[in-house]
Amino acid sequence: MQKSWLLTCFFNFFIAAFMGLLLRLLYVFPVEIINYQFLLHGHSHVAMLGWVYLMIYSLIVHFFIPKTTQQKPVYNRLFWLTEIAVIGMMFRFPVEGYAFFSIAFSTLHIFCSYYFCRLVWKDAHTDSLPEKLLLRTALFFMILSTLGVWCLGPAVGLLGKASAFYQIAIQFFLHFQFNGWFLFAILALFFHQLKANINEKQFRLCYKLLVTATIFTLALPVSWYLSNPVFHWINSIGVLLQLLSFIIFIQIIRPYFQTFYTALKAIEKLLYGFALTSLFLKIVIQLVVLIPELAQISHQIRNFVIGYIHLTMLGIISSFLFAFLLKNSFLNGQKKLSNWGIKLFIFGFVLTELLLFGQGIYLFLEKGQFPMYFQNLFFTSIFLPVAILMLIFSLFKGIIKSHKY
Repeated sequence: MQKSWLLTCFFNFFIAAFMGLLLRLLYVFPVEIINYQFLLHGHSHVAMLGWVYLMIYSLIVHFFIPKTTQQKPVYNRLFWLTEIAVIGMMFRFPVEGYAFFSIAFSTLHIFCSYYFCRLVWKDAHTDSLPEKLLLRTALFFMILSTLGVWCLGPAVGLLGKASAFYQIAIQFFLHFQFNGWFLFAILALFFHQLKANINEKQFRLCYKLLVTATIFTLALPVSWYLSNPVFHWINSIGVLLQLLSFIIFIQIIRPYFQTFYTALKAIEKLLYGFALTSLFLKIVIQLVVLIPELAQISHQIRNFVIGYIHLTMLGIISSFLFAFLLKNSFLNGQKKLSNWGIKLFIFGFVLTELLLFGQGIYLFLEKGQFPMYFQNLFFTSIFLPVAILMLIFSLFKGIIKSHKY
């Protein structure tokens, strides 16, 4: 993998984390010239499309595209064109929100992603059935998710931003990005790292259950805007299918995971364990919303929404990405700076999640707000950009050292 790609992804991650820190600062010291909603759009777009998307892009190219093919200029040019789109969103969203320039850069990113899908579908070489199915399904869900984006214009024109159509279009995009494109790509990369002779019949069952569950669980965010009991039952079936697929997934990897896990360095063990634990917690949280009253509250209490999104983005996806990078020596697990950066990242993430979910439970119990809640949330959030900055410095030190020799 090109070191410039890796540094760019981490730079985007740092900017996204810094924007997140500013968002939490605004609750402590409001700044009139900063529009909270515009900054939130910038934070979410850079985190999703600048960090996760481009990091997955880089790993897919490295692991699934043959060396001779990935050296073609097209992959490098497409990466930097996509980064231009990210930088455009980075600067324009905090200033104007959804307006001409930010939408133009978002559209450019979508067309870049379509071309990336075409290239990978044509060029990718996978070693096993799980890798092939999961990778292709990830690409399919990426394209499917963008239908939500294309619906936003007509939704605003016909019914306005407050309409159910507009809100469902946004949720459609987010659902198939997080639970489809990102998660399936991570699983494809995970099976590539595992390098195991998987039982194909057992895997096909797990795969079919997970795809069905991913489609069915879209019913939960739809139910927030369209009141009909059928959406609750569709989501309930999806959640139970997801649980079943996770149980089969554990059965599939169990014979091989011990050998895989034993060979890892201590920091890699921490990350893989943390990522899988976060995945388990995500499934448990989704089981909780089988109770109809809690399904509605999960949307109404914002702390739960933010905590759940961060659990997926940081706890599952980012932890897996860090683990893949360490295991394949893109990050140096022997260096104290990168090790402490990873540990500080996990520490900061856990503290902020405890505060978010703790405050959410307090609101649910009608006990009001934690004393100094926003101040504590801001101070614990400082750990995240600092941790990412430590990883960037570690990468720079590695590059400088390699040039010396």
